[in-house]
Amino acid sequence: MTRKIVSTGRGGAGKSTFVALIARCLNPPTLLIDLDPDLSLADMLGADFRKEKKRTVSEALYDVIEIRRRGANVSIPTHELMESLLWSDCLYEDVGFDLITLGTKLTEGCYCPPDELLRRTIPKLARSYTNVVVDSPAGVEHLNRNIVSDIDDLFVICDPSEKSLKHIGRIKEIMKQVGVRYNHFYLVANYEFDEETEEYLRNSGEVYLGKIDYDADLEQYNLKGKSLLELPEDSPAFLSIKRILTKTSYG
Repeated sequence: MTRKIVSTGRGGAGKSTFVALIARCLNPPTLLIDLDPDLSLADMLGADFRKEKKRTVSEALYDVIEIRRRGANVSIPTHELMESLLWSDCLYEDVGFDLITLGTKLTEGCYCPPDELLRRTIPKLARSYTNVVVDSPAGVEHLNRNIVSDIDDLFVICDPSEKSLKHIGRIKEIMKQVGVRYNHFYLVANYEFDEETEEYLRNSGEVYLGKIDYDADLEQYNLKGKSLLELPEDSPAFLSIKRILTKTSYG
């Protein structure tokens, strides 16, 4: 049975960092899906899409739409063609994980077409993986898009602010409204929390797993574009992620 994991939270809280580090802890094969348009997860994993001649979902979909607009006689239905491109053109394969990125939309309007494509295709992709981990964009709008409706473990990455605490309630409210189901709802603090502010999460009424520790190496890796998978085993951030996971069924 494939486990579906989602990382969400406010912008800059550390969602992509969390996903990159837990990917290192999960039993392969793992599929990572980056719904953030800025491709930060790919950068943190050292995934060079251009070098490997891979495309984002939005890029591939744009190309298919342009072909249809030009009146090309293509016998394959659009959705079947796009599903095929996800496997061939959009799936970045590496040791221990595969990666698909939504990318930046190339036309005016919403993300509805690529969202719908992923919503329909993720269950098919998931059959080949032990874990599917989704890195969400900032905020709660992505929840309305309901790309993943059945979640095993939802990790909310928090920053020490009133907005972040209110964000927790908004997430649960929206998920209820749009019919997103989850088995576990977890809170994780980023490195900015101190002992006093952590108490807010401990007393939130939700399951609080702990804090991601500050790691100077991690900052340097991100600055230089090095993969976080190459962080040393004694990295404070990586060790704290392992401690956090021991409090869940992954432990």
